[in-house]
Amino acid sequence: MKIYLDNNATTKVDERVVEAMKPYFSKLYGNPNSLHQFGRETHPGIKKAIDQVYSAINANDNDDIIFTSCATESNNWIIKSVWLDLIKNGNKNHIITTEVEHPSVLSTYKFLESQGVKVTYLPVNREGFVTAEAVKNAITEETVLISIMLANNETGVIFPIKEITEIAHEKGILVHTDAVQAVGKIPVDVQDLGVDFLSMSAHKFHGPKGIGALFIKENIKISPLFHGGSQMGGLRSGTLNVPYIVGMGEAIELAVKSLPKLNSEIRKLRDKLEDELLKISDTFVVGKRENRTPNTILISVRGVEGEGMLWDLDRRFGIAAATGSACASEDLEANPVLEAIGAEEDLAHTAIRLSLSRFTTADEVDYTIEKFKESVERLRAISSSYAKV
Repeated sequence: MKIYLDNNATTKVDERVVEAMKPYFSKLYGNPNSLHQFGRETHPGIKKAIDQVYSAINANDNDDIIFTSCATESNNWIIKSVWLDLIKNGNKNHIITTEVEHPSVLSTYKFLESQGVKVTYLPVNREGFVTAEAVKNAITEETVLISIMLANNETGVIFPIKEITEIAHEKGILVHTDAVQAVGKIPVDVQDLGVDFLSMSAHKFHGPKGIGALFIKENIKISPLFHGGSQMGGLRSGTLNVPYIVGMGEAIELAVKSLPKLNSEIRKLRDKLEDELLKISDTFVVGKRENRTPNTILISVRGVEGEGMLWDLDRRFGIAAATGSACASEDLEANPVLEAIGAEEDLAHTAIRLSLSRFTTADEVDYTIEKFKESVERLRAISSSYAKV
């Protein structure tokens, strides 16, 4: 049996998305910037995809949504653009983020620090999130940007971005949110959130890999990422990846339509899985259920190394899980979220992330419960550290 419970890393492409993309590989293959009929034939598909993305996040017609290769590109672009446009050419030099952002955000801020930018990394509390009050207290006269994720990739914990944005805008500070783990799992409304910039990636909601998007609120100007053409309003030059743009549009529309199922049926399966796993002694889950995306569990199992648990689940039972961010999956250091919440040192290496999708079945959850418990029993039996507890 093969069971995939690593949907926060990536998702399988919905067959309906594949079908929508197919014509743009071999039949409607013209360059959209070409004036002839082959180029023009691609325009309806692109227009539909743009409309689908705008509708999915409730963007205004005057807002910009720029297609990128992925959310890592979107995150890097907006952060470095703020640096170029507002820090290097201005008199403000401070950015606020958190300790538990995705590596594409944290690594970019480490680079900015090497360029002299002051960055505040806010710690999360025991529930795994940062309060709006903590953000407010970190603001200085030099703060130009607040960049905090909407939902955490490891825990699923949802951050109070609307409240943070209200505080920031009162002081004229821009707000960016990495919404990669939120879009397609919870309703995401940019007008309600009020954010200035928002990043997303199609492969997190059953679209293709290699396509993402960056939302830019109306009347905000940023530096182009690439120069050399007029594509994407001159902000991102280069021939448009039409099949993948079409795929992202179809995927995000289907994801929004599937939100009721994800937040009812799949949430119930997640809760059942969590309840059963918490019956194992010496386990805990990060974050309150009501403040997490409906598909995610980050569980710590005392006495069981996370990497050993992953190997056992995968090799013996065919169950795919994770220890944290896919972009850091080869890093065997302690889980940064568990470190950030102040977990005991012996627990910081024990986290397992289980992330469901709208395609996860009840049978798969039942099988996982049975085999997870079996793995814990076997691994604890050979663990010298757990024997001492």
